[in-house]
Amino acid sequence: MPNLNRVMLMGNLTRDPELRFTPNNNTAVAQIGLAINHQWKDPQGEKKEEVTFIDCEAWGKTAEVLNQYLRKGKPVYVEGRLKLDQWEDKDGNKRSKLKVVIESFQFIDSKGEQGGTEPTQPRQQQKSAPQNSRATPSTKFMDGPHNPVDEDEIPF
Repeated sequence: MPNLNRVMLMGNLTRDPELRFTPNNNTAVAQIGLAINHQWKDPQGEKKEEVTFIDCEAWGKTAEVLNQYLRKGKPVYVEGRLKLDQWEDKDGNKRSKLKVVIESFQFIDSKGEQGGTEPTQPRQQQKSAPQNSRATPSTKFMDGPHNPVDEDEIPF
């Protein structure tokens, strides 16, 4: 039976990207939070709004570019797949969290159109980040197939 795990989201960053690198092979990993608003009118005509917060992670070059150009409040369109993380907390309780692994993204300008405006100043990359980024903000980025990383390589 065929399977499909595809997610498309557009929203605003809830915080600046958190860029880290795996200790074994120095692969970039960025964590971001997206806020996605849903607005509607109830039967009485009153406007209602619901906000959904989604945690996302990006790997490799995608992570580096996200970190370089995006910051809290900026809109972005992401495509990726759902991933379920499971662990045991310090009290021995089983925990889980569903997140999106970003495989590609597009910058969205403040008017909600894709591409267009470049940020006035890109964020400074952290000291351990490679400085070989030649990408421009209006380009679609894709890492290719996601290569699984052993949990021991993730520093957080």
